[in-house]
Amino acid sequence: MFEVNTVGVDVAKNAIQVHGVDTDGKTVLRRQLRRDQFLSLFEGCPSCLIGMEACSGAHHWGRRLPEIGHEVRLVQPSYVKPYVKRGKTVRPMPKRSARR
Repeated sequence: MFEVNTVGVDVAKNAIQVHGVDTDGKTVLRRQLRRDQFLSLFEGCPSCLIGMEACSGAHHWGRRLPEIGHEVRLVQPSYVKPYVKRGKTVRPMPKRSARR
């Protein structure tokens, strides 16, 4: 299949983004999966390090993935925040009324 060394996972309600790199840091895996497809992806690949932002969904997968031989590390959300694209998270400021 492919030789993945480290995988970053973004867990959302219905879709899960997966980004994997090899030992040289080259991207070898980039997919969006449904929840029912997620575990089957990792059943077919060799043991690797998987990092996820800590949340309730990540804790669930953090218990399931070591059962099939992977190492899981959960990352505190405040450490993940600098990697979020600002264009997706910034909302426009509401208009101020003319009255004071």
